[in-house]
Amino acid sequence: MGQVTVYSGVERRRRWSDEQKRALIDAAFAPDAIVAEVARAADVRPSQIYRWRRDLYGTGHAGAGFAPVVVSADARDVAPASLPPPAMLVEIGGSVVRIAADAPAKLVTAVLRSLAR
Repeated sequence: MGQVTVYSGVERRRRWSDEQKRALIDAAFAPDAIVAEVARAADVRPSQIYRWRRDLYGTGHAGAGFAPVVVSADARDVAPASLPPPAMLVEIGGSVVRIAADAPAKLVTAVLRSLAR
């Protein structure tokens, strides 16, 4: 006859509420935050935080590093009065991108690369 070992105690698999997941996502993607450090503090893997973000918000979540976009039917339209005047206008393939002076360089690079494709 074989030996059977029964482990008793707290179940390892934890259940996280949507509020807890959102709090961790917000902390992980706050400015200057490091996802791995937030994950380590919560005793989860960084990939779990990315999965929660995708599951809760989809791929286009504003907290994921996306900026608001104003789309106009005519590239010659004037920007809405609520927006600051652009520091630079870039036209690529019929699309016009208005870039604010305080826009992060990485965001500008990503947008221009996506339009150039």
